[in-house]
Amino acid sequence: MKKLLAITALFFTNALSAQTIEDRGHMTSGYINSNGTIEDSGHMTAGYITSNGTIEDKGHMTIGYITGNGTIEDKGHSTVGYVTNNGTIEDRGHMTIGYITGNGTVEDKGHMTIGYASGVKKEWAAVVYFFFKFK
Repeated sequence: MKKLLAITALFFTNALSAQTIEDRGHMTSGYINSNGTIEDSGHMTAGYITSNGTIEDKGHMTIGYITGNGTIEDKGHSTVGYVTNNGTIEDRGHMTIGYITGNGTVEDKGHMTIGYASGVKKEWAAVVYFFFKFK
């Protein structure tokens, strides 16, 4: 399974409508555009999240899915994790692996800040930071 490296490159090709993904030091690691295009810090496309929740690599190969109930799946539809309504990120066994706060701060399971994704849908941010990190 291809991992999305801190999905350091999030959606939208139009920088004006893109949401910035930052590391814990507030350095830009990527962008997520409102159309689901994931870009690295140099604005090179790294992947996509389609309107139906399909997660694709930069070559449009399916690498996973986001379901309507917050479940994150790999390309074979096996569950890899969950995003709860309150922003808790869980692995497939429902063990907490992180959090996304209301202001977009992304934390590990010990509540240490690992990045910032203000204005990014929590499911998209979870995919970027916890599940399919692009390399």
